[in-house]
Amino acid sequence: MSYLPTLTKMRDYFSSGATRPIEFRKQQIRLLKDCLLEHEQAINEALYQDLHKSPEEVWVSETGLVLAECKLALKKLDQWTRPERVRTNLANIPSSSHIMPEPLGVVLIVAPWNYPLELLLGPLVGALAAGNCVVLKPSEFTPATAALMKKIIERVFDERYVWLIEGDGASVVPSLMGSFRFDHLFYTGSTAVGKIVYRMAAEQLTPVTLELGGKSPCVIESDANIEVAAKRIALAKWNNAGQTCIAPDYILVHQSVRERFIEALQRVIEMFYTNNPARCDHYGRIINTRQFDRLVSYLSSGNIVCGGQHDRDHCYISPTVLTDVSLDAPIMQEEIFGPLLPILSYQHFEEAKAIIDRHANPLSFYVYTESRQKEKKWLEQVPAGGACVNNSVFHFLNHRLPFGGRGNSGFGMYHGKHSFNTFSHFKSVLRTPSWIDPAIKYPPFKGKLGLLKKLIG
Repeated sequence: MSYLPTLTKMRDYFSSGATRPIEFRKQQIRLLKDCLLEHEQAINEALYQDLHKSPEEVWVSETGLVLAECKLALKKLDQWTRPERVRTNLANIPSSSHIMPEPLGVVLIVAPWNYPLELLLGPLVGALAAGNCVVLKPSEFTPATAALMKKIIERVFDERYVWLIEGDGASVVPSLMGSFRFDHLFYTGSTAVGKIVYRMAAEQLTPVTLELGGKSPCVIESDANIEVAAKRIALAKWNNAGQTCIAPDYILVHQSVRERFIEALQRVIEMFYTNNPARCDHYGRIINTRQFDRLVSYLSSGNIVCGGQHDRDHCYISPTVLTDVSLDAPIMQEEIFGPLLPILSYQHFEEAKAIIDRHANPLSFYVYTESRQKEKKWLEQVPAGGACVNNSVFHFLNHRLPFGGRGNSGFGMYHGKHSFNTFSHFKSVLRTPSWIDPAIKYPPFKGKLGLLKKLIG
């Protein structure tokens, strides 16, 4: 299939200036917001079919987050698009200076399967707010949600403005990028695929945002509130059956509180998901048998303290806690992205830090402590995309905090105004009057060095 004819129409539509008026952008975001509310039940059903998500989980981690982005953009768009006045340096007086945000053009958003609505439409809101035309590529691994997203997008938007393409990402994305130069590429997914996407973008000098993953560590200090830590970690880890890029990947617990924490975690798992999570209506399922088989192979990496039950026919793996895990075991070599949680213990800061450094620059870092001194030391010593103190994952919910990785966990940021910024170019503008034209700025320059040093220095 050739995508070029439609992509060319999108380029022409953008060039016409149709997407630039602020009121047009607001109207399109309103239409999206209203359509999502109208299809709330259908969204819940699609996400249950694809990932066994409950309506409450869908609202908190999918639909509600996109609607919040819509409401924020509608409220703040006038402010975001207003040119920013900045001071002018001495050499340019009496000029005036300002920074003007402008849309990039036609952008591509490639979304993963674990949060197939939020990670597709969340960035879309920022791209629309910035005035772009957008091509959307949802994951083929969540077919019910992808089909519904296509229905919504085609109902709300002109195909020249927002175009959703279904299909196998391994063939669709290279075909898109091989035939057309996008003005920005926003990719969320694995580091391995991210590297491939980055290489394709580099061929055309397309700027990219890569939202990847990694092994996000969670440290529990000796002075941590163990009961609170257990609840917050369990919620973050086993939401969506652990298929969350910022979920705690493994625990580093101080040896002095190890047993207390494991006991508390076991109590919390049963409290949250009952003694039979397979029958729990708000506990998720693994996306497919390929990922199921990968995760089950990790079960032999350590001692199963609780959980470990699995059913391949239903892609079910119970919340599982592992101890006595070797740092060289396969489960500690790559992002787990599932409901298995290894617990390691440490005695000294340097020991735990060395373990974290084996997988540097995680997407997220979590530390539980009541000591501001320990908190400061951990935050300063562990580079990460984002961090929480005495919490896990919830920094993602604050649109005022930029979300993104560093190093192997990606680069670029979004959420709220940061999404608008990502999909905008900030053009520097110098306005100089013609009623005055000092001769000092023109040749010959001989004898002017001292004055030029004052002006420029």
